[in-house]
Amino acid sequence: MTSRSLRLRRLRRATSALSARKRGAQPKVVALGGGMGLSSSLAALRRITGDLTAVVTVADDGGSSGRLREELGVLPPGDLRKALAALCGDDDWGQTWAQVIQHRFQSKGDLHEHAVGNLLIVALWEQLGDHVQALDLVGKLLGAHGRVLPMSAVPLELQALVRGHDPARPDAVDTVRGQATVALTPGEVQSVHLVPNDPPAVPEAVEAVLDADWVVLGPGSWFSSVIPHLLVPELLDALVATKARKVLSLNLAPQPGETDGFSPQRHLEVLGRHAPKLALDVVLADEAAVPDRESLADAAKRLGAAVELAPVASPDGVPIHDPELLAAAYDRIFRMHGRIGPWR
Repeated sequence: MTSRSLRLRRLRRATSALSARKRGAQPKVVALGGGMGLSSSLAALRRITGDLTAVVTVADDGGSSGRLREELGVLPPGDLRKALAALCGDDDWGQTWAQVIQHRFQSKGDLHEHAVGNLLIVALWEQLGDHVQALDLVGKLLGAHGRVLPMSAVPLELQALVRGHDPARPDAVDTVRGQATVALTPGEVQSVHLVPNDPPAVPEAVEAVLDADWVVLGPGSWFSSVIPHLLVPELLDALVATKARKVLSLNLAPQPGETDGFSPQRHLEVLGRHAPKLALDVVLADEAAVPDRESLADAAKRLGAAVELAPVASPDGVPIHDPELLAAAYDRIFRMHGRIGPWR
């Protein structure tokens, strides 16, 4: 039997144990991020706990979300939609609704590339006049295994200082505006900030962080999905003050443009510069994605964290997280690194 087969057999046994724990006491987990990185984390975490809250960035300005934001002045719904889809169950109901809200229209008119879920979310915002109530209602319709909240109730613009954004001036540092532009810059991102620079956090998001047993940050686009949460003052204050333990999940590979050429430890250094008061407990990384384990351990230690290496990548070689392997890694971290609540 191959090592991969043995690992999957152990994983199946672990998954059965996770399901049994979900029926009893379970940890309160808050996951922060956006896009596909947060979706991967949520797909894993919903296998561990039913007490799960996603806090989602609202700085997206591209695609369907950007068009709705520009035309209607609403929060960009795309990353919120992706989080809701990731929380859908594996039964027929959950998978059907996940496909429906992710469906994009194909036409030669104004509906082209709009996602059904984006339109549904925005319609409920307009009907109810309450971001949180509307998202809770969508989650109930989908049978979502958790709650989805925006990190702020106002649309945000991401701005970055980028060296070499203009290839004709490789040493010049320019201000680049907009999440979609920052994510694809050919230059080197030095830092990011939000406009407005002191946006209000959604109170329910702050409460969830303060009440959590564990907070999970990442994986995801580092400058446009992960770090923005640390730039909302009330949310950062909650992350610093909470008694919850905090785990940072690293990406499997650098992102072309945004973090091209970044080592795992450089991701930590950048995060530390943006939020010097934030301490972490655990840094989770795929064991095959860390060429210099000692340097990563040193960088994690400066943030107060220990490094946990685990096989969490999809076995097909594509740099995406396997939800079952990631779930097993999170569960082991939650058990090994202690708890504050009565869930175990």
